[in-house]
Amino acid sequence: MTNKLPNIKILDEVDKRLHQKSEEVTFPLDPELKKSMDDAIIYLEMSQDEKIAEKYDIRAGMGLSMCQLGIMKRAFVVSEDLGDGKFNRYFVYNPSIISHSEELIYVGEGEGCLSVNRPVEGIVPRFARITIKAYDENGKEFIMRAREDIAIVFQHEIDHLNGILFVDKIDKKNPYKNKNLMREI
Repeated sequence: MTNKLPNIKILDEVDKRLHQKSEEVTFPLDPELKKSMDDAIIYLEMSQDEKIAEKYDIRAGMGLSMCQLGIMKRAFVVSEDLGDGKFNRYFVYNPSIISHSEELIYVGEGEGCLSVNRPVEGIVPRFARITIKAYDENGKEFIMRAREDIAIVFQHEIDHLNGILFVDKIDKKNPYKNKNLMREI
């Protein structure tokens, strides 16, 4: 891993672009988009290292959508920390959820977002299991099943591509609405 934090600027939730729908990615990939995806994955992996996060004063993140960087394309990266400096990396283009479980789950301590720089009370209902259809960086279609934490991250990032922030999914009048109908993870 590099020691230099990539020079990316993450948009804040007040930016109107975060409430716009992103456009489909075309292949072959635009070199700038590819570089932004590479920078984003490095940023996420550095953010998940406590020492580095403290040094650069950044919050830990697992996923980053291109719209959060002001690039209005249907693309995101996810980095899952496996421990010992190892990560599962996901580079996802033009994703769609093709099936999901009936079971709903939520993050017990609440969801977070690198574009939402404030504490947020409430729960976000998410499917416990999803199957997505998407494309890799070479434009090759793939089908992927995700469950639990990774399913939540993928749903969160796909929402971004549709102009939806997690705070939009929390019931304003009753932030813990239907909590008893979902499983906490």
